[in-house]
Amino acid sequence: MKKPIILSGMQPTGNLHIGNYLGALKHWVDLQNSGKYDCYFFIADLHSLTGDMTAAERRHQITMLAAEILAAGIDPKKSTLFVQSHVPAHTELGWIFDCVTPVAELERMTQFKDKSVSQEKNINAGLFTYPALMAADILLYKPEAVPVGDDQIQHLELTRDIAKKFNKRYPTFAKATAGKGEFFTEPKAVLTKTPRIKSLLEPTSKMSKSKGLGHVIELADEPAVIEKKLKKAVTATEGGEGSPGVENLLLLLQHFSTNDTSYKAFVSAEKDGSIRYGDLKSAVSDAISTYFFSFRERRKELLDNHNEIADILIDGAHRASAVANKTMEEVRKLVGIR
Repeated sequence: MKKPIILSGMQPTGNLHIGNYLGALKHWVDLQNSGKYDCYFFIADLHSLTGDMTAAERRHQITMLAAEILAAGIDPKKSTLFVQSHVPAHTELGWIFDCVTPVAELERMTQFKDKSVSQEKNINAGLFTYPALMAADILLYKPEAVPVGDDQIQHLELTRDIAKKFNKRYPTFAKATAGKGEFFTEPKAVLTKTPRIKSLLEPTSKMSKSKGLGHVIELADEPAVIEKKLKKAVTATEGGEGSPGVENLLLLLQHFSTNDTSYKAFVSAEKDGSIRYGDLKSAVSDAISTYFFSFRERRKELLDNHNEIADILIDGAHRASAVANKTMEEVRKLVGIR
């Protein structure tokens, strides 16, 4: 029996941090290891072109991201990992979707509005139309579901709308659609259940590299670096009074510690006001360092052997192209360019 397809991607914009891991990458690994899905994961290098990065930096970041995805547990024998630009069908379908997507719908996208502020010196057309390319990334593979965070729901809803518009403009009555005239199915969202991880220094905001490295713990950080960052983490606003910072540290301990008794003891201490923040930070530091030990080792092995990474990505592109090209053959016929 054919497994339903799951698809998701990440931009190569820097080393992954624990917020990226709990919010997306761990979910990918869990979906892969469930054995229920045919998983496709990609590095969204074309989307990264909307930002300010040199060619050399982009090549480096693609390799780094591939190494970190693999080191975190994505297995090329179980999943297909590829680079977006290595499958040309993405941009071809993206242009076709540009031509069925109303400008008004693109203008409503909150991420375009946000990035227009954060990178006001580089507001390019790609930033505006990227949701159509994102829809192509997804619909090329006709996935049943897409793993997303709550901040990506709007993007997936637009993808569903684009699928509807395409189906209405270019109906098909092939047997595979049961006479419904719908070529693209509308993928469902698979929401991550992990609460959003907050910045170490500004625990009311989400963890983000854009604020500075002191705000995040990267998956590749060595134990001494993790310890140093956590020592500076914000805890309580007043003596003995809990805060978002404490809740954030407890959340990290809950997810990364193998000692549930320790976590429960700190939760209890927070409630009765006896919590010692130094002890909590030390426990979180030890838990994260231990949890990512094998990740750091595997990442180093991969980065010492770029050929292994390249071979995996080439194979992934071939496998992804087989699916994407089949979709595009049918799309070209439907729209009348074949």
